[in-house]
Amino acid sequence: MIDFKIDRQKCTQCGLCAADCPTLVINPKSEYPEIKEGKEAQCIKCQHCLAICPTAALSIWGKKPEDSIPVKKNIVEPDKLAQLIKTRRSIRKFKTEEIAPELIHELLATAAYAPTGHNKNEVLFSVTETKSELSKLRNAVYNAIKETNAAGKIPERMAFLNDLQRLWESKQIDVLFRDAPHVLITSAPKNVASPDADCHIALSYFELLANTYEIGTLWNGFIKMVMKVLAPELGSQIGIPEDHELGYVLLFGKPAVKYARSVQSEGLHLNRIKLD
Repeated sequence: MIDFKIDRQKCTQCGLCAADCPTLVINPKSEYPEIKEGKEAQCIKCQHCLAICPTAALSIWGKKPEDSIPVKKNIVEPDKLAQLIKTRRSIRKFKTEEIAPELIHELLATAAYAPTGHNKNEVLFSVTETKSELSKLRNAVYNAIKETNAAGKIPERMAFLNDLQRLWESKQIDVLFRDAPHVLITSAPKNVASPDADCHIALSYFELLANTYEIGTLWNGFIKMVMKVLAPELGSQIGIPEDHELGYVLLFGKPAVKYARSVQSEGLHLNRIKLD
């Protein structure tokens, strides 16, 4: 049951909820909004009906309008958001201090609002909240490289990982994790509409918000490579379900460097679509 409820004292019968429903399951012809008979299964849980109701008369899936965030104009000034996007940099030198778990949770709770294919919202965020936990993961990743190499199973295109593993083992130079205090890994069920895209979008939301708190990030394909190709068992070891697609890996923490200006883009690659 989708628990679709209308407060008739508040409802003005404006019809906005029915008109905005993506799957047209709300009957626009009834006196008050109601779900069409036999159509509940077609609801995609987008909650657009709850969000669009101007009088807060509608609730669905146990979600009440008073628990939602009011929408205000110009939440973020366009020029400031553009500046943030243009000046963010990949961080490869981090301070040793940890980010407070409460702030990490706040960032993740907001990133969980990121859009997903078919509104599934099933992205799993796997995060290390302490340097100690990251250290354990780092050792597991480097050990996986060493063991795979010893077994002669590292693909030629990934042979460079041996050098990184030896550098860590001999000199404690951490090229893979960059001595970051935290790592964030996204995954999603393989059977959802777009698991890979969902994971990337969620991390992008997290990254931009993290940057507003002066938290630096680094998208890390090398760690993903190890976990996906060399040691897929690492996923289950850290709690990622076996039926999940590994999305991407993001390092984060307080930057140990400060950039004075943006880099300069090589330019926009634009294709204007014009069909006859």
